[in-house]
This record gives sequence, C-alpha cells and structure tokens, in this order.
Amino acid sequence: MWALSVMAVFLLIMGPIGEGRAEEGIGASPLLTITPKDLPRILPADSRLLIDPLSIEQFLDALDGAPPDWAMVYGHGHHDPEHDERLFRLNRERDAKRAVNPALTQLVTFLWFGELSRYDAEAGGFRVVLGPRFTATRWGLVRFKYEDLPGDLVAKVSATLQSELEHRFARGEPVDVTVVMTGRLIPDESVVYDFSHDQEGLGLIMPVVKVERLDYLLTNH
Repeated sequence: MWALSVMAVFLLIMGPIGEGRAEEGIGASPLLTITPKDLPRILPADSRLLIDPLSIEQFLDALDGAPPDWAMVYGHGHHDPEHDERLFRLNRERDAKRAVNPALTQLVTFLWFGELSRYDAEAGGFRVVLGPRFTATRWGLVRFKYEDLPGDLVAKVSATLQSELEHRFARGEPVDVTVVMTGRLIPDESVVYDFSHDQEGLGLIMPVVKVERLDYLLTNH
C-alpha cells in the first residue's frame, strides 16, 4: 500500500521526475546502512541538517524571522476576494527581505521518503521512487521541494546487499529508503508560502532547494 501511495503522491505533486533540466552525476549513489543521526559523518561539515521539527524551525527563524499571521492571510479562505492577493503579497515581501540574509546561501540537508523498485543491472543498482515528507512545525506544515534532479535515481549496492534485497522483494516486502538531499535554496522564490489542500487554514511552507548531492539510506535494515 505504501508503495502505491508514494508513487501516486509523487506523480500528482511533482510530475514525472524526468521533466525539466537535470543535474548530471548525482542521481546514482551507494545505498548506505547508517541512520539519519549519523549523517554528519558523511556530509560536508558546513551543511545544516534540517531533518526534524526543531532544526527546521530554527532555520526558518534565521531565514524569515517569524511565522506569518496565517489567520489574517487566510481570511475567509478561497472565497475571500483578497485571499490570493494577501498570499501573493506575503511571498513577495518575504522574498525581498531574505535576499540579503546569509542564511539564504547556506548549504542545507533535508529528507524525502523513497522506495526501491526494480534492479537495473546496467546501472548497477536499484531504481528509487520518491515521495514527499511533510513535517509539522510551529510555523506550519513544511515540505521541502527540490529543483533539477536527474531523471534516473539509482541506489548502488554490493552483491551481498543485492541478494538480501532481492529476497525481500521475492517475499513481497517493500524496501523503504530515506532519500537525503543536500543543496542550497534557489535565489528567487526560495521559500513558497501557501495553504494545505487537506486541512483548511493550515499554513504550508515550501523551501525550494537546488540539489547538489543525493544520499540513500536503507530504512529498517
């Protein structure tokens, strides 16, 4: 069930992964058996980990100061004639203010859900399907977005790990991975403020990151 839901959500929210421009050389990475708390061992020392509510809140505090007054912006929702204008103005004002903020250029690391699909012998690893991760914070609901991922995401494995995972597939078990994305906020529209489509009036914050590095972690190994 999870595999279907991730695939469906990915296609609905992000569109086919191969669309648009792509960065070469970052889509294929080894499948690691470490946990997210061990990421500082493998990531650049200056990368800021945004992998839990507190770290994300602290980053948004540094970037944009304080959460919006969501109730004021929402008003009476989409039926309010000034709703869209207030939301548009919020985004433009915050874009302008953070343009000189050094946090805008900081290297950051965030997480998405992933699942392995078929083994690709030519690529030397398992294909990876992505699914977005939502984090509830005092700012609102946060979902990081990526820009310019390559079309083919491949988790490379050793022969021993390949055999183990193939046995799991043969038993009908899904193989979940954590997709670790590292990069920098894009200069324009680096954070998009919106509202959740699932919960009326719930603020949604979407930092948009140009990804420079991908790492794959095997979940529940």
